[in-house]
Amino acid sequence: MPIDNNKLTDIMNFVGYCLAKFDNKFIAEFGFDRKQNFYKYIVDLGLANSVSAVHNRMDSFDPYFDNGRKGWYQRNQREHIKLYIDSLFGKEDARSFANIVKLYIHDYNAEISFPETWTSPSIQSRFQQLQETGKEAECFFMNNYSTAECFKDGLLEDARLWGDGYDFQIKVKNTFFLTEVKGVKGHSGAIRMTSKEFDKALQYRNEYYLVVVSNLSVYPKLNIICNPAEALSFTPHDITSIQHFHNTEIIKW
Repeated sequence: MPIDNNKLTDIMNFVGYCLAKFDNKFIAEFGFDRKQNFYKYIVDLGLANSVSAVHNRMDSFDPYFDNGRKGWYQRNQREHIKLYIDSLFGKEDARSFANIVKLYIHDYNAEISFPETWTSPSIQSRFQQLQETGKEAECFFMNNYSTAECFKDGLLEDARLWGDGYDFQIKVKNTFFLTEVKGVKGHSGAIRMTSKEFDKALQYRNEYYLVVVSNLSVYPKLNIICNPAEALSFTPHDITSIQHFHNTEIIKW
């Protein structure tokens, strides 16, 4: 089964980040002492079309690390990807990053496994989060919301843990705006709002914004919709789920 192109892009972005940040320490975790051999390995796995494509992906991340290489500031702007990876794994070392790439490779082709690979439950959880479009979109929004005219000079407050139908509250002068952030890897895609999000949009109307971060894989774009419940056409869908709970007997604590 062919891999999704967006997923392939995600893998190569992560590999490029690792090469730029850790250089030879990273490829040594795969048993290589020369980058060209590692590049060929990535091509042989089917993750890139050519050795130069792997090298170029490293170049696109070089400007963000103090590695003695200038990279391609003028050709690729991947700072949002670098910041997102940093937010999840910034304190990990070369071995941990190599193990994450091995998780990526196994996820791409289940027949490829690395018996020596070990990752903590925490890293595995963050790896799953790495692949969630919504989390990447939220990270990009947090770092770029002030570029939008409607949020200029606004003070952002993270409301994701509240679970109240919006991700962020932004105070602009004396007005509070609620924002729900969604992500799309490419230039198109449907958006789904939960009933709580939709109800909150109906309640706050012009003070509620849906922010769709599109084209996340390459050059993200903020698409900002005020009062989305009225501005967009939504079709309701009912999804029934069953949750299982495990209770103890009554215990005296």
